Amino acid sequence: MLTPDDPRPDGHRIQYLLEPERWRHYDPHVFDYLYKKVIERKERTVSRLKVSGILPNCKFYSDIIQDDATRRAAYLQRFFNFARDTDLVFFDPDNGMEVKSNPVGRKNSSKYLYFSEVHKAFSEGHSLLIYQHLPPRPRQLFIRDLVDKFKTVTGVNFVYLYQTQFVLFFLIPQLAHDSLFAQASNRITENWKKQIETLIIT
Repeated sequence: MLTPDDPRPDGHRIQYLLEPERWRHYDPHVFDYLYKKVIERKERTVSRLKVSGILPNCKFYSDIIQDDATRRAAYLQRFFNFARDTDLVFFDPDNGMEVKSNPVGRKNSSKYLYFSEVHKAFSEGHSLLIYQHLPPRPRQLFIRDLVDKFKTVTGVNFVYLYQTQFVLFFLIPQLAHDSLFAQASNRITENWKKQIETLIIT
């Protein structure tokens, strides 16, 4: 969910790329690619991933999402046409899921994903992986609230949670995809140990 450029210092946590002895062994291929692009070449743009081959089974939707509600609706319609027949959709809003203080159409609403859009995407047959920035409030209560809302709008019985020190990823699985995600989650736990905690929340 690319937004127009702004002066915010997001994306400043790249210190790990200067600590290869600590981080590289988790995924050497990805680490080396990011080090070359971000540290050596100072190329910090998602467009580079499209041609990198580092995610060979992925398609990238590069339209810019706007705050305006009408433009947002058109953006999403183009996206759902683009994503037709794909199994998994990764939503990467700047801030994560909607907040009551910022409804669709208001300034900076482009930085959020809305539950009505989660419902629409899931009803199209996609499993959903959703990025969530951690707000300054108790983590467990925040997670419980989001999971309950995801269950309500999609009808699933459980949600996978991948949590790190700074961010969360929620995976809402279509039933047909669940066995694959269960295997993948086990591999994440084995490979990343305490760096990524994998949970199933009912």
